[in-house]
Formats: sequence, structure tokens, C-alpha cells
Amino acid sequence: MRRRDVLIGGAGLAVGPALAQAPAATPPANPKVAMETGQGSITLELYADKAPITTANFLKYVDAKRYDGATIYRALHTPGDPTTGLIQGGARFDPAHPIAPIAHEPTTLTGLAHKDGTISLARRAPGTATSDFFICVGDAPYLDADPKAPGDNLGFAAFGRVIDGMDVARKILGLPISPTAGAPDMVGQMLDPPAPIVSMRRM
Repeated sequence: MRRRDVLIGGAGLAVGPALAQAPAATPPANPKVAMETGQGSITLELYADKAPITTANFLKYVDAKRYDGATIYRALHTPGDPTTGLIQGGARFDPAHPIAPIAHEPTTLTGLAHKDGTISLARRAPGTATSDFFICVGDAPYLDADPKAPGDNLGFAAFGRVIDGMDVARKILGLPISPTAGAPDMVGQMLDPPAPIVSMRRM
């Protein structure tokens, strides 16, 4: 599968011998989000420490309940292996959406990779990502940024992973597909019917 098939995210100073150094601040835990779908629950851990812009954007939609009532509408299968690929959901790039697109955080910057269970932000051109996300079912290194590749080689902005519920993601990947729905480059990838996202909430 090719990337273009997816396009259409010290030491302290000593003050005196009797004073102990203050303990280092503990970094905040990465946020977790519970996604309830019509097929079951998926729990996400978001890498706010590695992909802060993309994570903050996703949480804006979660906290505003913008994903409630949205759908997982696309299932892209790896050629020759219908058990792997990705599932994609969100508001389907609704141009009327009031939350602005965000800057792109490529995997070359974050150090993340598109592995089995990775959640990443869908986009067209870099800097156009809004609400739409996808979850990898199986490893997908072709979605990582690759400076050696020609053309648009910035990949997608990975920002978390599924920590519970990959069985649900695989179930959604296997749902029925419309033979005719979708833009010309997405025909054969649109779920029929789409899988409902009932809610998303921080845990």
C-alpha cells in the first residue's frame, strides 16, 4: 500500500550542605480517552509529550463533544490482506467546522511510528488536518514521514495508540463496504453503513 492511497498528523545549585535538593517534577501522565462505538469500546492513550499540537487538537474535539454522533466511515484494507489496514473517522473534513486546521507534526519530529494500534490525524496537504483521525490495524510504516521519498513525503501525524479495544477496531475494519460510495479514489473503502461513534470522553 502506498502513502498516496491514504491521502484524500541538570543538576541544581548547591545552596548549603544541610539543604536537600528538591525532587524533580514528575511529568504529567499522557491523557487517555474512552471512545464508545456501536461495535464496542476503544481506549486511547495520547502522546501529549511527543505530539503536543496534534494531541491538543484532538482533545479540543473530545472536550467539546464534537465526536459524539460522528462516525467511523472508512475501512482501507492492505492489498492482499483484508485483516490489516486502517479505519478512519471524524467529521469528514466538514468545511463548516469552526475549529481551525493545525500545523503538521511529522513522525521525523515526534519520533513516533505508525504501528499496530497507532492513532494518527488524517489530512490532505500538510497543515489541513482538523477532526478526522485513523487507527492502524497492523504496522503501516508507509504512513511515516520519509525525507528520501519524492513528492509529499511528510507522512501523517501519529499522536497516540489503542491500549484496549483493538478487537473492536478489527471488527470495524471487517464491516461491509459499499461498492460504489465515496470519491473516485475512495470507492471500495466506505463503510456501509458507517460505524457510529456514540461518544468520546477523557478518562
